[in-house]
Formats: sequence, C-alpha cells, structure tokens
Amino acid sequence: MALGFQEITLAIIIGTLAAIVYSLRILVIMERRMARMELHVENLAEKIVQEELKIERSISKRRR
Repeated sequence: MALGFQEITLAIIIGTLAAIVYSLRILVIMERRMARMELHVENLAEKIVQEELKIERSISKRRR
C-alpha cells in the first residue's frame, strides 16, 4: 500500500505537533527544576546572611 500525498502530509504534521508537545513538556520540567534550584540558592543565601549577622554581633560585643 503506497501512501498518498495527503497521508504523507498528515503524518508530517502529526509528527511535528508531537515534537512540539514533547519539547514543551521538557521545557516545563526544566523550568520546575530551575525554580527549585533558585529556591535552594535563596535559602542558602539567607542562612549565610544569618551567620554573618551572628558574627557581626559577636564582634561588636567583644569591642565593647
């Protein structure tokens, strides 16, 4: 059975749409990963700031 021009065109369009949907799925997954990474970086930065404040307080107490 030979495929006609319309069947080949339809197969190409369906394949292209499937590729687009797959790419969007991967992009959403990557965006979620990046959001989690940003959250971890923010938490780490906040912990560093808290440690720096503790150090500054202890240094200012020693100077008095």
